[in-house]
This record gives sequence, structure tokens and C-alpha cells, in this order.
Amino acid sequence: MASGNDVNAEQIKSFRDFLLSYNKLSEVCFVDCISDFTSRTIKPNEEKCALNCTEKYLKMNQRISQRFQEFQMVSNENLLAAQKAGGQ
Repeated sequence: MASGNDVNAEQIKSFRDFLLSYNKLSEVCFVDCISDFTSRTIKPNEEKCALNCTEKYLKMNQRISQRFQEFQMVSNENLLAAQKAGGQ
């Protein structure tokens, strides 16, 4: 059973990972999309670019996570099969 400290440490790590991802998303989309600093308003093309950038980034992140989970499952299955083969 996990202790309270383990749970807190895991929550902090998850939050830190989220913030790193959010900051990276903000930086990438800002650099790619915002080009006019002469006005306080966001231009329609900048807003559209930022929305598209955010959507692509989140979809990419989701796809990478899915592929990583698939890879982990295959790796775990291969490890289990190797352990069973070595134990017989």
C-alpha cells in the first residue's frame, strides 16, 4: 500500500509534468503564431493559428501517449514470456 508521502510525491510529479507540457505548448504556439506586437488585440489569423497549434499539439501528445502505452504493453508481454521461457 502506498504511503501518503508517495501519493503526494506522485501528485507533485504529475502536476510538474502537466506544467512543463503546458509551458511548452504555450511557448511553441506563441512563437509560431503571434507576430504583431503593435496592437493590444489578437488578430483573427493569430487566434486561428493558436487554436490550430493547440489542437495539433494536444492530438500529438495524446498519440504519443497511446503509442508509449502500446509499447509498454508489448515490452511487458515480451518480458513475461522471456521469464516463463527461462523458468521452464
